[in-house]
This record gives sequence, structure tokens and C-alpha cells, in this order.
Amino acid sequence: MTRDAAKPSLTPAAVARAMDHAVLKPEYTGADLARHAAVCVELGVGCLCVRSVDVAAASRLLAGTPVVVASVVGFPHGAQRPEVKAREAALAIADGARELDMVMAIGGFLSGDHVAVRDDIAAVVREARPARAVVKVILETCLLSGVQIAAACRLAEEAGADFVKTSTGFGPGGATPEAVRVMLDTVGGRLGVKASGGIRTWDAAVRYLEMGCSRIGVGDAAGILAGRPTGAGS
Repeated sequence: MTRDAAKPSLTPAAVARAMDHAVLKPEYTGADLARHAAVCVELGVGCLCVRSVDVAAASRLLAGTPVVVASVVGFPHGAQRPEVKAREAALAIADGARELDMVMAIGGFLSGDHVAVRDDIAAVVREARPARAVVKVILETCLLSGVQIAAACRLAEEAGADFVKTSTGFGPGGATPEAVRVMLDTVGGRLGVKASGGIRTWDAAVRYLEMGCSRIGVGDAAGILAGRPTGAGS
């Protein structure tokens, strides 16, 4: 059973394991990466999500620890050619990534070219499958209606993805309960759902996990875990 196969008991340790801690800002340095990696190990965070250029370094920093390395692909706009996304995914896997957070071709989706969007996702899935790497598709839900969110979820499922994810954190909005509810209802447990973008407090993190998300994307795991209620268990 993977750590995503069942909803965790929402102890601080379980919340930490459900976190994908993102180190994606363009100004982050190698020293920043090392600092964030150490925080993830110290706090028991499940996954460190990094820029593809940082995957090799993150893998070295986290070698021998339970923390999984994820790489973004096609970040942050999803506007690369499918061949470019596929190659980025392959290189990230070779560098040690075990999860890929790819950005959907948002412009193509809004143009109605859903076959191309599905094929774009499938190109990354094909690179991931031999390595058993997890593929999460970022929809950037703040740009979509509820009907569009549901349609994008179906395309991700048809393409063989493992998760759908709300946001890059670089768009005009992040996760909302309304968007997450559409995603959960659409995938029906067949795919995981990751809420990401604007999750900065313990209460917000727990709310999305209680809704049924199996992952939450955060930028400050330490701050969120420090905000848990006094007396919360381990």
C-alpha cells in the first residue's frame, strides 16, 4: 500500500507526510534548497517538489531518507511542446525524481484542443511508467470554470495520470474548496487529488485533507505544522 492509498489519521505526523513542500521560486539558490531539504527530513514531510534543474542536487541531499523528490515539468505555464515536456520528465527521472508535477497545456485546453491536451499529458506518462514515477497534472483551476475543471480531470484520467492538482502557485489564484470538490467528485477516488496554492495554515491543510485530498502542496511546512492546535498528538 502506498502512502496515498488511504486517508491518513490527521495527526501532525500524518499531515506532514501528506505535504509536498515546494522549492520553486526563481530566486532560490543551492543553499536554499539544502535548507528546505533539511526541514523536510526534520519534520517528516513526505515529498520535496523542486525545479527540474535541482532534482539531482535534491536527490543527493535526501539520499537515505524517506523524503521523496518530485520535479515540476512544463512549469509554470504548461506552454512547452509535448516533446519538451517528455524530455524534461525523462531527465528528471534519471536525476532521481520519483514524482512529476506537470502543468497541463492550459492555453490549448481553453482553445478547445482537448485531444492535444490529453496527448501532452500522455507523453509525460509514457516516460514515467517504466520508472513507476507518479504523474500529477496541474490544472490551474483559478483559470477554469467548474465544468472545465471536470473536463480537465477526465482528460488527465484518460491520459493515465495518477493525480490532478489545483494550482502552480504562480497563477492568479490557488486552491479553493469549490474547485477541489469538483475534482474529487469527478475522479471518484480513481485518481488522487492534490490541493496546492495558498495553503498557509494548519486549518487550511487539514480542511483539504478532510475533504479527501491525499496531498497538499505547501511552501512553508514548518509554519503550518507549528500552527497546529496545542495538545495535538504526534
